[in-house]
Order: sequence, then structure tokens, then C-alpha cells
Amino acid sequence: MTARIILRPRRARPFFGHHPWVYAGAIADVIGEPADGEVVDLYSHAGNFVARGLYNSRSKIRVRLYTWSAEVALDAAFFRQRLERAFRLRHEVLGRAGPGRACRMVFSEGDGLSGLTVDQYDRWLVVQFTALGMAQRSDVLIPLLVELLQPEGIYLRTERGIGQLEGLELRDGPLWGQVPSEPVPIDEDGIRFLVHLGEGQKTGFYLDQHANRCAVSRFAAGRRVLDAFCYTGGFGLHAAKAGAQAVVGVDGSAAAVELAQANRRLNGFESLSFVHANVFDCLQALEGAGERFGLIVLDPPKFARARNAVEEALRGYRRLQSLALRLLESEAILVTCCCSGLITTLMLEDLLAQLAVEEGREIQILQRRGQASDHPVSVSCPETNYLKCLISRVT
Repeated sequence: MTARIILRPRRARPFFGHHPWVYAGAIADVIGEPADGEVVDLYSHAGNFVARGLYNSRSKIRVRLYTWSAEVALDAAFFRQRLERAFRLRHEVLGRAGPGRACRMVFSEGDGLSGLTVDQYDRWLVVQFTALGMAQRSDVLIPLLVELLQPEGIYLRTERGIGQLEGLELRDGPLWGQVPSEPVPIDEDGIRFLVHLGEGQKTGFYLDQHANRCAVSRFAAGRRVLDAFCYTGGFGLHAAKAGAQAVVGVDGSAAAVELAQANRRLNGFESLSFVHANVFDCLQALEGAGERFGLIVLDPPKFARARNAVEEALRGYRRLQSLALRLLESEAILVTCCCSGLITTLMLEDLLAQLAVEEGREIQILQRRGQASDHPVSVSCPETNYLKCLISRVT
């Protein structure tokens, strides 16, 4: 018999609304003895069936929900249907997937597959499991990925801290087929990038910034551009292609800067230079040297990983944006990115308003942007709307 998770009184509404995460604090009782990763049914305190999901006693997210029908089993047929739906979006609706290209093929909760991320780089897949129950079903999911996408190989990447959060014991490495040890070349809007599947941030490349790189490049022509936290040169290479006068990229990772240099050579751009340095220190040194830029991109890593780190994160964003404002010419463009889900767009805009007064600048927000469309936002799970990108004019 399937174990039952009973909710506390007046706690069922979000889950009737298809939110996929049931935290421990919402649970009144567990009827049965479900093993971690086992299928369980969620019931309201009044005894009404709500949804079906996977249990994990070691996670703060005690149950991840996948179907709201008591008639649907969480079996291979279910996962096939969900994967096929996700792939149709990328191929038929977005037109993003294909040979030589890169695309997020499965975006966890955004595709109704909480705890599973799949990225495709040319003929190879990179998979991340961020939920114990999904990792336990790799014997079902990996063959389905092979059948439906026909890759040459699949590589497993693990997310920082996931072992502690989910009780997962996973190691990066090949899962299926042949995976190249050398970086894989991909094409993004006519620019070639090298992606190392087994190294670097995320799954090797910031796919979520694709549309933002294109949008920002439209402001780059004739300007001197500073790409802070440049990683492997994404914003900078797009700016160079768009006709930037010069581009300087800065990152604290020597490996990322090395790959950025390789990307510059691969595309034959002469107007780019990349610097391995602490970004805060570098921006301060550029200010001291009297340097000025017509466009600055700030795309830092996640500053807030927990709610108690929000205030400290905002102090980091304050210092970073203050340094950038001092480096900007008049009539310049400032691009502020934030991938911390706990930091809202309103928080970033409030911070810009404060800094405008403190630095004596006028700031006009031209565009409010989010993640690329292959990272779809589920209206039932607002947390899937995590990336913020503000494009502003500074006078």
C-alpha cells in the first residue's frame, strides 16, 4: 500500500495549486513507513487526495510532487511523457535544439520533473540530479534520454552541497556512452564557444543567459565594454561581434579566463582582452587608474544561498554596483544580473535607486529580463523564475 502524507490543517492550498515542494513543516503525519525515494500520496487534513510524489526524509523538501491524478503512476510511461513534452518545447516551439548547438532540454520544476536537469551540447548530454528520488530512477531516465535524444554520451554533474541537502552520494563522471575529455564547440547566434562538460560552473556554460547576451549586445556598438565575472566570455564575445570598440573581461577563475581566451581566438576577435583577477579589486583598480566604460555587465555568482544570507548578499551587490557606476561614462549602459532566487527584482531596483542618489547619477531602467525560454517558468512554482537582468541607462 502506498504510504500517505497528511498535511496540517489549512496547509493544502498551495499543493492543490500544483506547487511541487512539500516542506517538513507542512506535514502533520506520515501513515506508513516510506523509504527515501519511494512513491507517496499527499492528502489534505480533511482526507482528500491532493497529489502523488517522491518522499525523502533527509531533505527539507520532504515530498516532491509530480502528478495530481490518483490514476497516474510514477512509472517509465509517466517519465517518458514528461520528457517528450519537454523536448517538443525545445524542438518544435523554440527551435533551440539541434546539431552543434546548446540547449537546456529539461529544466526541473519548469518542466514538471523536479530534481532533474538535462543540458544538450551538440551530441552530448549533461545531467544533474538534485533530488534523491530522481537519482534513484536513473535506470529509467537514462535509457529514455538515450532513446529520445540519441546522444553519443551522457555526463553526470553534481550541484554544490546537494549531498547534504538531499542525502545524495553522487560523483561527476560519464554515465553512458563516450564523453570527450576536450571542450565541445557549440554555436550561439554565429559565435562559437568551447564548453568543457566536466568542468566549470553550472553544466559548463550559462545557457540561461542566452537571450540576455543577445539583448545586451544591441547596446555595445562603438562602446568600450567591461564584462565583470565574464566566465568564458559570453557577454564579451557577443559585444565584440556587435561592434564594441573594445572589451575587457574579468573573472576570478584562471580556468574560465583561459577558456575565454580560447573562445576569443576561435572567433578571431581582436578587440577583446581577458584578465584573471578578483573582480572587486579589479574594478577598484580601474577606477583608480581613471578608466571609463560605455557599457558594464555585472553577472556575479549566487551571493545568497540561504535566506539568512540575503542582507550580506545585498551588501555585495551594493558595493559591486557602486564601483560600476563610478566607472561608467555619461549616457552609458549598466547591466545588472542576479541568479539568487532569494533576491528579488524589487530589491535590485531599490538598491539602484539608493545608489543613484549616493553617486549623483540618473538611472533609467530600459529592460527587465529573466532567463532564456529553454528555462521555462512554471506559474505554479514561482521559484523557477530565478534569474534577473536589468538593463539601465546611466547619465
